[in-house]
Amino acid sequence: MILLKQALLLLVGVCAGGIIASGVYAFLAIIGVFVRLMGKTGTRCHILLYETWIMVGGILGNILDIYEFPIHMGAWTGQIFMAVFGGATGIFVGCLAMSLAETLKALPVISRRIHLSVGLPWLIAATAAGKLIGSLIYFFYRLGTS
Repeated sequence: MILLKQALLLLVGVCAGGIIASGVYAFLAIIGVFVRLMGKTGTRCHILLYETWIMVGGILGNILDIYEFPIHMGAWTGQIFMAVFGGATGIFVGCLAMSLAETLKALPVISRRIHLSVGLPWLIAATAAGKLIGSLIYFFYRLGTS
């Protein structure tokens, strides 16, 4: 009886996780993150490769999050890995935020409200620089307190 309960719990957990993951990827696809990246990089001919790596990344990310495999690296290798991973994550979050803002048409509304006729790229760059500076301050403050 206990085995049946655990099997049912496993089934419900896997199904719920699959539904949530599907929702996240559907949201990313709907707001056009992947299509925008393919268009900007000129790699639309590699759609199957994009789809494959998106699925692999989602599956591996879930496995690593659930099982928390320790990855032993040297001091320098670990720092380089974290810097590359952090940069890639930051780029992805920036693309996601800009895709969402573009979908919601937030930037044209902001530019009309502040009577900005030229300089929209500067507004975007200033927003990105502010996010970067805020993240760096948080990161270095947190390093100093731990």
